Amino acid sequence: MATRISKKEVVEKLALRLSVEHAVAEKYLDAVTETLYDVFKAGDGVTLPNFGSFYLDRRRSGCVFKFNPSQRFKALFGWSSSYKGSL
Repeated sequence: MATRISKKEVVEKLALRLSVEHAVAEKYLDAVTETLYDVFKAGDGVTLPNFGSFYLDRRRSGCVFKFNPSQRFKALFGWSSSYKGSL
């Protein structure tokens, strides 16, 4: 099984990447996750270029949460034959 990183570790990586304090990075991460939650709650999907699309597949028995990875994301795992850019 692949290892997982905690929210704290994501915040640390985000703080380093953005050169901001951990508290600021945590606010950014919380704002993004709350925004995504609101979008899904409204029944909409989200597309993040070079990452993928998230959406709800409404079915008779309920909803299924779906993720369609981008070609760049797929290329990380050798699933894409069409992506030619840098990883």
